[in-house]
Amino acid sequence: MPHPAPFWASVHPSERLADTPVVRRAGHWWLVSSSGAVLASDRAFTGELDRFATDMAAANRAVADLHNERHASDTPVREARR
Repeated sequence: MPHPAPFWASVHPSERLADTPVVRRAGHWWLVSSSGAVLASDRAFTGELDRFATDMAAANRAVADLHNERHASDTPVREARR
């Protein structure tokens, strides 16, 4: 009977934290590579990962807001009919 593939075997690039070999699953940070995964358990390190993930999310939101503002300013405004 075949064994199920380990979770790290199905890590997609979009799941990684900013193209790093780090993934958060089930509330835990994992360091992943093609040969396996290691649970990150050092509190100082995982705290830094949490802060980095929060900062990346804020930066992504800021870029999306700028993109939306630019798109809105590029859209011509129709004059109201009288």
